[in-house]
Amino acid sequence: MLMIVGVAAVEIHVHGSGSLKAKRGVVRSISQRLRNRFNVSVSEVGGQGRWQAAVLGIAAVGSDAVVLRRVLERAVAFTEDLHLAEVMHADFELIRLPYEEELADGEGGIVGDGEGGIAGDGEGGIADGEPEG
Repeated sequence: MLMIVGVAAVEIHVHGSGSLKAKRGVVRSISQRLRNRFNVSVSEVGGQGRWQAAVLGIAAVGSDAVVLRRVLERAVAFTEDLHLAEVMHADFELIRLPYEEELADGEGGIVGDGEGGIAGDGEGGIADGEPEG
């Protein structure tokens, strides 16, 4: 079986924001609308100390790479269409994670790589057990 994690890093500029509180309100609004519309996970992952800039991390999990990519692209377009902030840049990545279902005991479970980590596709990065930073 194959599980695919799709992620997007979306840099936004909040025009007219004069404080962190104002920016956080815009980020919170965008995040909630994305969650409700696309059933994705959203978090502010960068720019926390800046009044007019933020980086949103958007993530979705599924088994079809084409569908995941389309969902992420539509989520970014939706963010722009809200006119709450300008999308400056967006990066997309799909991470393929093989797993096996353990059905022998009658309970569905996920068997990992045997080392407590997540098995990756061998191309490096966090998914392959390499440390961050």
